[in-house]
Amino acid sequence: MKIQRTLPPAAAPVSLRSLFHGLKTLLLGKNETGKRLEELKAYFNVKHTFFVSSGKVGLYVILTALKSLSIGKRQVVIPAYTCFSVPSAVVKAGLEVALCDINPETFDFDYGGLDSVLNEKTLCVVPNHLFGIPADMDRIREICARKKIFIVEDAAQAMGGTYRGRKLGTLGDVGFFSLGRGKNITCGGGGIVVTDSDDIAEAVSKEHRKLDSPCFFEDVKDLWTLLLMTVFLHPSLYWLPAGIPFLELGQTSFHEDFPVRRLSRMKVAVLKDWKDQLERLNRQRSRVTASWITRLGLQGERMSSAPCLRMPVLADSTSCREKFYSASSKRGLGVSSLYPSPINEITQLRGKWNGKAFVSAKRVSERLLTLPTHTFVCEKDQDEIMKCWALCHG
Repeated sequence: MKIQRTLPPAAAPVSLRSLFHGLKTLLLGKNETGKRLEELKAYFNVKHTFFVSSGKVGLYVILTALKSLSIGKRQVVIPAYTCFSVPSAVVKAGLEVALCDINPETFDFDYGGLDSVLNEKTLCVVPNHLFGIPADMDRIREICARKKIFIVEDAAQAMGGTYRGRKLGTLGDVGFFSLGRGKNITCGGGGIVVTDSDDIAEAVSKEHRKLDSPCFFEDVKDLWTLLLMTVFLHPSLYWLPAGIPFLELGQTSFHEDFPVRRLSRMKVAVLKDWKDQLERLNRQRSRVTASWITRLGLQGERMSSAPCLRMPVLADSTSCREKFYSASSKRGLGVSSLYPSPINEITQLRGKWNGKAFVSAKRVSERLLTLPTHTFVCEKDQDEIMKCWALCHG
């Protein structure tokens, strides 16, 4: 543990005003859920919105609902490189994970192979706007419309982003967002489901009614945790939680047994100024993303227009990645790796694809690093990161 200015890899600061509003709601028992849901409907221009306890729970509820609408279809097609929470939700919903390799330049599906993955058992396709970079939704919609397959948008890392003038998460049949720590905005943990389909909304609502709400003491614990997160997220103090191994900050894991709940009233209250927060934080991410694109000499229309939650870069080799990561970590620069393997190499899922290799997903897992884009990143931080990059790629 080294005491120094340390950037978190991703950050969505919560204001003291929001925390106070959460405390007041906790003590007085006021319920603002209906008001927040109406605000979300207006912002996303959709007819139906739901709060749940995490983005992963949002996907689970969606999949369970779609399963009830399409009897006999059991396969869910996801990218071979994505957050481990995605296959976790698929398995918990009692469905089968089907994989499509990715394009390593866009982190979107490899569309040359997507058609061969789809079949009569396919329930839905889950495009992933990884890092906030939009997937090619026009192409996905054309393919899925032709085959009458649902589209479930994974916009967990893309709240507030757009694609051809429309909000990400609203371009498929149903979408979900994450309100977890380090996402576009946070209330300490939570998720949102959005859809314009009455049939899907009815099925989702049926599943949502089965969910319990957190108890008072869980809310107290969550508010205390959120307060500590807010304090120690600042670069002057982040060295402390970053140096405590058991906190497992930034680690991703596969768990098919996770709690499924509604979002608590307290966390809904913390979201009082969510729209202003979201737009302000995303503007900052867009500025830093544009700066990284210029500094690194990158190209790509979809990336340049996105408020990247983190800036993805592929090192020339695994050894280059390790050198860059080591050098930047020593300086507390917020550079991080992401998911440690493609989905087919998750221990609990191995053997399901008969040894099939997902070459691009594997390459990305071995070479990917992400650079911070959040509001704490200053020009000096970027200069220092570029020095580390040049040292390892010069």
